[in-house]
Amino acid sequence: MNCRIVRAGAADVDALCEIERKAVQLFRGHPAWPSYAAMVIPPPLLHLAVSRGLVWVALDTSGEPVGFVWLDTDVGEGAIGIAELDVLPSHGRRGIGAALLEHACDWARAAGYRRVDLGTLADVPWNAPFYARHGFVAVDRSDPTFALARQRDRDNGFPEHLRQFMSRHLPPLAAGDWSAWPAPAKLNLFLRIVGRRDDGYHELQTVFRLLDWGDEIRLRVRGDGEIRRLSDTPGVPAEHDLVTRAARLLQTDGGMGVDITVEKRIPMGGGLGGGSSDAATVLVALNHLWGRHLDIDALAELGRQLGADVPVFVRGRSAWAEGVGEKLTPLALPRRYHVVLDPHESVPTAALFQAPELTRNAPRATISSFVSGETSENAFTTVVRARHPRVAAALDWLAGFGEARLSGSGGCVFLEAKSLDRAVAIARRCPAAFSAQVAAGVDVSPLNQALARHCGAP
Repeated sequence: MNCRIVRAGAADVDALCEIERKAVQLFRGHPAWPSYAAMVIPPPLLHLAVSRGLVWVALDTSGEPVGFVWLDTDVGEGAIGIAELDVLPSHGRRGIGAALLEHACDWARAAGYRRVDLGTLADVPWNAPFYARHGFVAVDRSDPTFALARQRDRDNGFPEHLRQFMSRHLPPLAAGDWSAWPAPAKLNLFLRIVGRRDDGYHELQTVFRLLDWGDEIRLRVRGDGEIRRLSDTPGVPAEHDLVTRAARLLQTDGGMGVDITVEKRIPMGGGLGGGSSDAATVLVALNHLWGRHLDIDALAELGRQLGADVPVFVRGRSAWAEGVGEKLTPLALPRRYHVVLDPHESVPTAALFQAPELTRNAPRATISSFVSGETSENAFTTVVRARHPRVAAALDWLAGFGEARLSGSGGCVFLEAKSLDRAVAIARRCPAAFSAQVAAGVDVSPLNQALARHCGAP
């Protein structure tokens, strides 16, 4: 197979939809054809799956997409599904589909999933027989596990008698295997500075909104006590990186070590909490992998030693925050999608805190004033606008679609949308000078869900 498999990006969505349209032509003449012909991939849903890191694309030697696999997390407890696996007909019988399938299953196992499910056709050679060769076994259609899939078929008018459901069980991770853990981004839905403490730190009020998008941390436990960062983070030496500092903070004398890689998706210095989230993920994951068994309060306290934002990621709940950000009250928020813009301009937080025009004594807000919409400002916005023209331009462009806000001390900005379609439509119009990301706000962190999977919780 002269292809390489990489995670898909937002720019790939149109090409992947075109691959599916061409692949479905292979079903012409089959009894399922009318249903397949009527169904198309909803681009916004694919866009969201791409942003969550659940889609991989096979690229040929010229870098063109020739196939893809899309995983679906809404299939059942401890399981993940194959939502779509397509290869261009012109590239069939080259092992591309098999490589994509195995790549997806390998990632699912590393991420703590115990089973991969799918729905296919029993009488098509490149469907059920293909999956059977890769360890999938047929499952009774009436199995409650597939109730949602059956409902989707009914909603799409797919003839139920043509459907074959299959599952592949994944072996648990062994000692020395890599495990994969999410490190989600956050937004500050508002931010006020309400005073200054005797130790020089500023008293804040904010709402942390966790997202279903972020970095991915991979960990491999070592028996020699060595802690190694194997990936490169530009401008951050390994010994100063929060991920290695978090591991050392958790490590006991003579304890186990770890290899760490970080797949960065969250812009550095963007006010989205990337470094803090990475550190929190290392603390939570290694607490499990090393068998430390520290409770959540002890882990949050370790996180506080690394940075004020780390505890919210350790606790894994969107929250109202006060103090320096460590006094947290979990907050249930309405389902929303967010367009996050990266203006590609570095905003040094320390300089903002020293700005003479920064308001440091704002009146205290309340949760009710936030919920009512009365409180939504960010104390840093005026200062950042005056000093960072690219951030100001990003705010101005995004404000054409609604209330654009700065996250943290910037420089990323965001807009809230009530529908995925709306968020994706805005992101696709993003000027070339910026980068746009669509993400869903979540009340419970993807890290919490990953920990439950790795612990084998039902």
